[in-house]
Formats: sequence, C-alpha cells, structure tokens
Amino acid sequence: MVTKERAREILEQIIALYPDAQTILKYRNNFELLIAVMLSAQTTDMAVNKVTKKLFERFPDPASFAVSSPEEIEPYIQSIGLYRNKAKYIYTCSNQLIKNFGGKVPSNRKDLESLAGIGRKTANVVLSVGFNIPAFPVDTHVSRVCKHHGIVPPDATPLEIEKIVTDILPADLWKQAHHALIFFGRNICTPRNPKCGEYLI
Repeated sequence: MVTKERAREILEQIIALYPDAQTILKYRNNFELLIAVMLSAQTTDMAVNKVTKKLFERFPDPASFAVSSPEEIEPYIQSIGLYRNKAKYIYTCSNQLIKNFGGKVPSNRKDLESLAGIGRKTANVVLSVGFNIPAFPVDTHVSRVCKHHGIVPPDATPLEIEKIVTDILPADLWKQAHHALIFFGRNICTPRNPKCGEYLI
C-alpha cells in the first residue's frame, strides 16, 4: 500500500481528470434514482437507461408498483441481468415505501437499508446523489482502481475501501471521488491494459 499522503495525491489527480463527473443514470426524482441504482447491480448503467424510460412511464411512483406484481414488472426489465429478482425487489420495496415511509424515499442509511434490494452501496448512492449527504459508494470500478494503485489492500472489502477512502479525503470530496473513480476505471484503469501511467504523476 502507498502512504496516506500518496493515496490522497492519487485520488486528487483522478478527481482533477473528471471535475464534472456525475452519474449517467437517468432519473427525475429520488424514487426513480433508487430504482435505477437497484437495477444497475451487475448491469451497466447504459443498459438500465434503456429500460427505465418505459418502466417509469408505466409505473411512475411507488403506488403504481405496489398495486402491480413482479410478473407485471418483469417484461419492462427483462433485458437486464437478474431481472426476476429485481422485479420482486421493486415490488416489495415500493410496498415498504408506502407502508413505512408515506411513499417517500427515506434520507438516512438505516431506513434505506431496511428496504428490499437495497444494500450499503445503493443506500450510499441515494444519500450522495439524491440527497447530497456525504457518502462514498464502492462499486467494482472504485474497488479495482483503489486496489490497483495501492490505496487499499488487495483483499479489502467494499466496506473497508469505503472506510479507508473516507478517512483520506474530506467529506466534501467523497461524491466527486466516487464519480471520478468510476470514469477513471471505465476509461483508463481498465481490467486489461490499464493506461494509468499516462495520466497520473
């Protein structure tokens, strides 16, 4: 692992490469963001964007999902991975939102993680992107980049990566670091033939 000072330098250089980075998921409100992030598990954001337009036209809010069924939801998302499980999560999550939160997406981690299909990463995305509350989601790109550059140990778990990076960077940079690391991982620090040396000092 590199020193904490060097880790911060690397992260700041990556942030500087993508100063305007933000999610490419398309959404109009925090409920759509919640569902889009849930759908993005083991699927690309581009694939999610291809299904959410028609999905949200048919089901614009938790109430419309809640009175449907997983079987009714499935045809709208069948082009993405794990669609049957995700349809069940969407249906159950929507009912939980209606029953427990008045149909509103909660703005704290405990309540978000009480929802079906919502783990720590999805909760962090909703907190950070939807509510602008400091949080640092760790996905496969973030994990790979941090391990490749020795910011975290090679066997670090997502939670360990989150704790290490949030200890290195101030809270006002967590959101930008998350998005920048994703773009850097997609475009430069790729699994095969990474080109990091051309961009980092």
